[in-house]
Amino acid sequence: MPGTVLVGVDNGDASKRAVEFARDRAKALGVTLVLVHVIPWSPYSFSTPEENEMRSARRKSELAAAEEQVLEPARTIVGDEVECVAIARHGDRAELLNALAREHDSFHILVGRTGESRMKTKLFGSVPGQLIQIADVPVTVVP
Repeated sequence: MPGTVLVGVDNGDASKRAVEFARDRAKALGVTLVLVHVIPWSPYSFSTPEENEMRSARRKSELAAAEEQVLEPARTIVGDEVECVAIARHGDRAELLNALAREHDSFHILVGRTGESRMKTKLFGSVPGQLIQIADVPVTVVP
């Protein structure tokens, strides 16, 4: 079967369950698993000139932290039985997950259910909710 299974990851318990579920699915289908951690980032935020100078260094630091604190533990869950690619990027979570799914020929996206407050979800929407609306492939939300 061509293609990959993409899973959005963070440090939450639901994310760990999503990685386990995605690992088992990828193993059963004999496909590659793509682990993605998206760090929220807006290119449109207004900053002072001093903040802009520090922005590049902060981005590099955040990517290194994501690799160590999020992606490496997710790779440990996946283990050696499934081919795995790990990616950390800055951007809009739902949009970037969908774009990376296209880029990696993913036929399925998995994410853990978020623990965001009801108020925040009503105002801004949840990442799984947004992803379900825009995704080009099926999305599974793991509780």
